[in-house]
Amino acid sequence: MNLASIIESYGDKTVLAMGGLVIGALFGFFAQRSKFCLRSATLEFWHHKFGEKLSVWLLTFSSAVVGVQLLILTGHMDVGATRQISATGSISGALVGGLLFGAGMIMTRGCASRLLVLSANGNLRALLSGLIFAVTAQAALGGVLSPWRETISSWWTVDGGNARNLLALVGAGHWGGLGFGLLWLIAGLYVSVRSGWGFWKWVGGIGTGLAVAAGWGFNYMVSKNSFEVVPVQGLTFSGPSAEWLMRVVASPSPAIGFNFGLVPGVILGSFIGAWVGKDFALEGFKDGYSMRRYIAGAILMGFGAMLAGGCAVGAGITGGSIFALTAWLALAGMWAGAGLTDRLIDAQPATASPTVPVSRQRAP
Repeated sequence: MNLASIIESYGDKTVLAMGGLVIGALFGFFAQRSKFCLRSATLEFWHHKFGEKLSVWLLTFSSAVVGVQLLILTGHMDVGATRQISATGSISGALVGGLLFGAGMIMTRGCASRLLVLSANGNLRALLSGLIFAVTAQAALGGVLSPWRETISSWWTVDGGNARNLLALVGAGHWGGLGFGLLWLIAGLYVSVRSGWGFWKWVGGIGTGLAVAAGWGFNYMVSKNSFEVVPVQGLTFSGPSAEWLMRVVASPSPAIGFNFGLVPGVILGSFIGAWVGKDFALEGFKDGYSMRRYIAGAILMGFGAMLAGGCAVGAGITGGSIFALTAWLALAGMWAGAGLTDRLIDAQPATASPTVPVSRQRAP
């Protein structure tokens, strides 16, 4: 039975939801086992310690780029059908949102996808931060924070099409994109070798990136075989988190689709990964300063993600793998925001909260 027959029998929404569940589970498992985390990678970079965390991120990012560019070159995907390329984008939103998101992920000690993975491993700090992230994302999408998001996004916009396609802007084409991805894959392998052998570092990092590519490829195939108009999307966790929040607290619930299966899939895959690695453990806050820090960081991440057009995965890797201009600007903002926030908050803990001992300020 081919995909068109499956869609005809079960409906495109059900097929998308099941695909989201499977791909989300793969992403969650590989991300958990490899400890994939943009925040940890940025810290190693800014501290000039090119180690395991940076190598995992490089392997994930480069694998996603290579996988997506191969899909395009073999005719299994068309970037012109994606929102990140075809729709009008916001350069100001990408830059400001990326900076805010980068600052927030340092304060919460994890990006949106990492919080979801850790929540499934029993980390209650990540669970609370993830809930606040989802609430803030929804408020920025259609709630009290949406006027601020719309204002900032309107400062500097860019038309959809080639003006938003980095490969078209530089005249590299998709063969150039594949070459770029392979160069970064070599860089990731080099850093991996330098930082020491680790099976899950290699397999998990590459597997996480290929799960991102699979998300693009699956959605595109469904869109081509469905009788309905199906938007082509990839993996992201800001919109799906807000969508699941509304599904829980509001009626009627949003229609099911890829996002419906993605979030539970990541939780399931991460839980299985924690069970395999015996990593499951309940963890909470150690003091009031930590809780305030996590809450503030989650708010910054939620608003920043909606401004930037996605989270560290949605904009940084999913959007980056198709060379969307705004995604790359958002990713640059995340790295810059993370480095600046780490320097201001964690490099000088004595000034962060005079009433709290330094040792407690650094407690996770």
